[in-house]
Amino acid sequence: MSDHKIIAVTGATGSQGGGAARAILADPDSGFTVRALTRNPDSPAARELAALGAEVVRADFYDELSVHQAFEGAYGAFLVTNFWAHGSAAKEIEEVNVLVRAAKAAGLKHVVWSTLEDTRELLPLDDERMPVLQDKYNVPHFDAKGEANNLFREAGVPTTFLNTTFFFQGFLAQMGPQRGEDGVLTLTLPLEDGKLLSGVDADDIGLTALGIFKAGERLVGETVGLAGDHLTGAQYAATFEAAFGEPVHFQSVPYDVFRSLDIPAAEEIANMFQYYGDFDQEFTGSRDLDKVRELNPALKTFDAWLADNAPKIKKS
Repeated sequence: MSDHKIIAVTGATGSQGGGAARAILADPDSGFTVRALTRNPDSPAARELAALGAEVVRADFYDELSVHQAFEGAYGAFLVTNFWAHGSAAKEIEEVNVLVRAAKAAGLKHVVWSTLEDTRELLPLDDERMPVLQDKYNVPHFDAKGEANNLFREAGVPTTFLNTTFFFQGFLAQMGPQRGEDGVLTLTLPLEDGKLLSGVDADDIGLTALGIFKAGERLVGETVGLAGDHLTGAQYAATFEAAFGEPVHFQSVPYDVFRSLDIPAAEEIANMFQYYGDFDQEFTGSRDLDKVRELNPALKTFDAWLADNAPKIKKS
């Protein structure tokens, strides 16, 4: 493994980073090996990566020196930040600045940055269809990442921008079909009838990132739009129905109604789904499933993902 190029992976014990680390470690012919960055190298998830062959190192975005040290000698990096750890766009921008400075100082040859669209490019803040959040964002966890793309460009860090989307894993939690008082399963989403929602298996983020690294530096400066399927709410419900062997209805919740719900980040989630819906053609159009499969032949459709995960979905 000594001649393998080192890929530093941030958030290595999380969903995206962990998926990227495992994808690289599972492909001994890729020419890469993993340096897994984590705040707690002694955690069970970190020990599991070490057992798979990763070099596990301590790094904390709020201890910049530790990040610089973790990037030293690496060829490239898979970079991801977790907005939901604090819910602050300003903090996320601070974290990305640390990553950019460290990547630049280490002279990394290829960075894959897990990012999202800046919704303000299609929806100016003076558009009154949705509330402005955190002073200057429509969807802070989208817009902060999209805004941060320019930090990589301005610093001259060789970067491929990997635009992600809604995770199918969201259906394993509160967004899955629920059984009503009448006994019927209903998939309830803040998505208008007929509008497309791009979804992806979170594991396909790591597999696609590996495909990008294997494709080489020809993808530096490019944006790769990731999705595994583009389906309407009714089509998601029909797929659930086929998997469960019982009726599943789709119910559309108006965006303003969802914003008023007493649940965490209700406004942000509603704004996100409204962006998905209002700009579904632009959003899905920038995610060519055939092109993604060229990088990740194992890309899962929603039907394939559900075949593996239907038993895990709580219906009440």
